[in-house]
Amino acid sequence: MFAVMGITGNVGGAVANALLQHGKKVRGIVRDDSKAQAWKDKSVEVVNANYDGHLIAAFTDVEGVFCMIPPDVVPGFPDSVARIVAIKKAVLAAKPPQAVFLSSIGGEKASSLGLVTTAHILEEELGGTRVPSAFLRAGSFMENISHSIAAVRTTGMYFSFYQPMEDPIPLVATEDVGRIAAEILLQAWQGNRFIEISGPTYYSPNDVAAALEKALDRPVTGVAFPRETWVDTLAQHGMPAERSGAYVEMVDSFNSRWIDFGAPGTEHIKGTIDLVTAVKSLTK
Repeated sequence: MFAVMGITGNVGGAVANALLQHGKKVRGIVRDDSKAQAWKDKSVEVVNANYDGHLIAAFTDVEGVFCMIPPDVVPGFPDSVARIVAIKKAVLAAKPPQAVFLSSIGGEKASSLGLVTTAHILEEELGGTRVPSAFLRAGSFMENISHSIAAVRTTGMYFSFYQPMEDPIPLVATEDVGRIAAEILLQAWQGNRFIEISGPTYYSPNDVAAALEKALDRPVTGVAFPRETWVDTLAQHGMPAERSGAYVEMVDSFNSRWIDFGAPGTEHIKGTIDLVTAVKSLTK
């Protein structure tokens, strides 16, 4: 039995599917089990635990746990901090044989991370439990491109915060992240592991535009959002100025390569899903 958080999302769902394919039993941890009927149909044991005391029971009598927290844009990241505290309490109490945590590229850094700050906090807090732990420093998710597809269909332009447009950055499909997480859960190790996960290669914003062109069968031009317009642009898309600071700081750190792969002492695993394949799936 393996306990999997986030099972109704992309990464957690991919972890669970991969474990099931290996013939393993899965305990899916959800905040609302009404959204998990499809997993019950696959004989997954579904339990409710909203980052509270129920996590201890959910982490008990398992071979391993997969843990993740949702994004948090509120200044100071109060929800993320509370969730990390709850996960740490559950890990210390249940003492699962091993744990895999979804972190992020840049998780080893202590400053200028923006939204990635929560990954650093997670690594700092969960790295001292003495439970053998693997922290997955995944690249930016290819699935985030889905937020741009409607505009690309209408305008033929792919607007990017990541710049310069020709510079490649680490992108990875969530299915690859979940599969790799499951494969690591099936391994045995001692101590802490830090594992960088990328796609088969790096991809630039121009590569994203080209992939969208293939998928949508129409000309697509990559366009960089001018830096001075970022806050207003994010506000127009539903992220108020008082909450966009962490996002802006994160993108600036990607663009300056402060956030990047190659941290000392890390393993690196490449996924198998290329950008064109991922984008075609997103545009169906």
